Amino acid sequence: MPRTSKRTRTLVRALAATAATGALVASLSSCGKADMTKQASPFAAAAGSKSVTLSVQTWVGAQANVAVAKYLLEHELDYHVDTVQVDEIPAWDALSQGRVDAILEDWGHPDQEKRYVQDKKTITAGGPNGVTGHIGWWVPKYWADAHPDVTDWKNLNKYASQLRTSESGNKGQLMDGSPSYVTNDKALVKNLKLNYQIVFAGSEAAQITQIQQFAKQKKPFLTYWYEPQWLFNQVPMVEVKLPKYTDACAAKGAKDPDSIDCAYPTTSLQKYFNTDFAKGNSTAAQFLKNFRWDKKDQNEVSELIASKGLSADEAGKQWVQEHPDVWKQWLPKKK
Repeated sequence: MPRTSKRTRTLVRALAATAATGALVASLSSCGKADMTKQASPFAAAAGSKSVTLSVQTWVGAQANVAVAKYLLEHELDYHVDTVQVDEIPAWDALSQGRVDAILEDWGHPDQEKRYVQDKKTITAGGPNGVTGHIGWWVPKYWADAHPDVTDWKNLNKYASQLRTSESGNKGQLMDGSPSYVTNDKALVKNLKLNYQIVFAGSEAAQITQIQQFAKQKKPFLTYWYEPQWLFNQVPMVEVKLPKYTDACAAKGAKDPDSIDCAYPTTSLQKYFNTDFAKGNSTAAQFLKNFRWDKKDQNEVSELIASKGLSADEAGKQWVQEHPDVWKQWLPKKK
């Protein structure tokens, strides 16, 4: 939640890997966190081998995409699959250079899209992955039920004193994830004149742990969060209505991110492929073009990984075994 500095247009969830996701990323990635602009797939040089390299982002929803795609590529289409965790902007560079073949969940990078898809044509749009993403500010439902007006940003200052923590001092706490996240929150707090201090949990996993602790004690909290996300199944939350997102606000924010004063947009999450990989029309490319599921499917796999303790491979296998009616539609038709 996730996860460019022109944040109103890009909705990037640049989440850092953490304790809860670190183990799963290790299992997903044979290379770990790497600069893939300088590193090729270990399968790339294997003569005659069928191989594909997938970029893995650090948030669990994106990892769920890769877990299922990887399992099916290996067990249904007989491919070697290499998965590599790489930050979002370097992932575009790596994709352009053919170091990775596909990104299965992008939240919007218009600058990179213009450079590589429109101008250089080294990257090809792969269409939506079927999931709609949205970032915003959220409060727990149990608190919103008791104080319905808290879901309007205009009333947030009224509740700032209830949200003070040792980290936020005499201001209310707005909890963010990692300092590496690129968000609009600092600008929003300033421009909306809110008496709040942004406090970083440190990572997605640490943020989840903090939310779970607040919920267990029925304490109020205000947090930057996003959907789809499996945590909503365990801790129901209600979104705080920020000033309505508009294209004019996005255009203003694109020129000056510090001027942003509207909500985050909702966006259809997209796939992107290396152009040579896409034009090759291999069964892997055809399969990944066909890959498309919904929020419910992604959250199911995400929860298996992040909450139920399954490895990414185990979670992908379990979902595949239980949902043949979904994934069989992705398989390329035999000629």
